Amino acid sequence: MELTYVPLGERPLRRLPQLLIGLTLYGLSLSLLVRASLGVNPWSALHEGLTHHTTLSFGTISAVLGALVLLLWIPLKQRPTLGTAANIIVLAYSADLGLALIPEDLGLPARIALLTGGVLLNGLSVAIYVGARLGPGPRDGLMTGASAATGRSIRLVRTLIEITVLAAGWLLGGSVGAGTVLYALAVGPIAQFFMPRFAYTSTP
Repeated sequence: MELTYVPLGERPLRRLPQLLIGLTLYGLSLSLLVRASLGVNPWSALHEGLTHHTTLSFGTISAVLGALVLLLWIPLKQRPTLGTAANIIVLAYSADLGLALIPEDLGLPARIALLTGGVLLNGLSVAIYVGARLGPGPRDGLMTGASAATGRSIRLVRTLIEITVLAAGWLLGGSVGAGTVLYALAVGPIAQFFMPRFAYTSTP
């Protein structure tokens, strides 16, 4: 299944809405995980941790860090695309929207439901926006670029990056717990299950 970048000029009316819908759902899934307060993914732990030490919102921090990560693309010779820019902007707004709509301090049953729904929605949304094939987000591009530059496997590079980010987020007060483990184990298989249903097949 091919997931490399395809220029926007190829069927934009089909692929651009898919990209935007997928990114919006992804941002909303992050807000579900944050409000569950049972542990979030590594980057969200870092974003959440930084909210405790700044006046910036979760979404704003996500956008700022996304822009900073793009600077690391320069020595890696990575080129941003429309999908890269949309990843930064849409995620920031949709995550903050979800956090504004979902109340805090919910009971444990509601938090478990939010966690389960957030993980499912996250995996689905990854399949939707990645399947549009309009380019990687800043963090994904860092992973693939670092892998190409060092000759190390994507699995190893991603693991090292996410362990570092998760440790920083935990030290800053981000939510790390059972939800973090569930996310790590479940999101990949969920995204893989849905990917064939949303992956765009390029025309010859």
